[in-house]
Amino acid sequence: MNKRFSRAAAVAGGVLLALAAGGAAAAVTVNFVQPDHYADVPFSPVERDQVLKDLRAHLEKLGAALPAGTDLSIDVLDVDLAGTSRPSAHHPDLRVLKGGADWPQMHLRYTLSRDGKVIKSGNEQLADMSYLDHVNRYSSDTRLRYEKQMLDDWFKHTVAPGVAAG
Repeated sequence: MNKRFSRAAAVAGGVLLALAAGGAAAAVTVNFVQPDHYADVPFSPVERDQVLKDLRAHLEKLGAALPAGTDLSIDVLDVDLAGTSRPSAHHPDLRVLKGGADWPQMHLRYTLSRDGKVIKSGNEQLADMSYLDHVNRYSSDTRLRYEKQMLDDWFKHTVAPGVAAG
């Protein structure tokens, strides 16, 4: 009986330590500023909400890699998805990717801080004009694969170096 109690106490203690460590992780806040005015997101409310949800989750995932005590706040000011919307009766949010002037673009404002002190901030116009011409780490069936790759590149080159230098 004591062994079972000891094992349960050890498991519970490990869970509490994991929760405490998780609580010290970087804080990521993503705000969509006037999403109804974005240049190019799906027309249907369900698809639009899914796109914003996917973008939020991806930005939060990127920010989760930041060290504990770091805060990242991102305001998404505009979104223009890769491709051109070509709605039809069967596919109201069909997107056609040609590689012309249909590259993904986003306008972001961000603030990176550690322990309450601003390390870096900026107003970024992201664009990947050659989105079809280079290797994309996301598979062809991944939603928003070109936007995610563009955000990965921005994070790696702009946000992550700010943490190392801070």
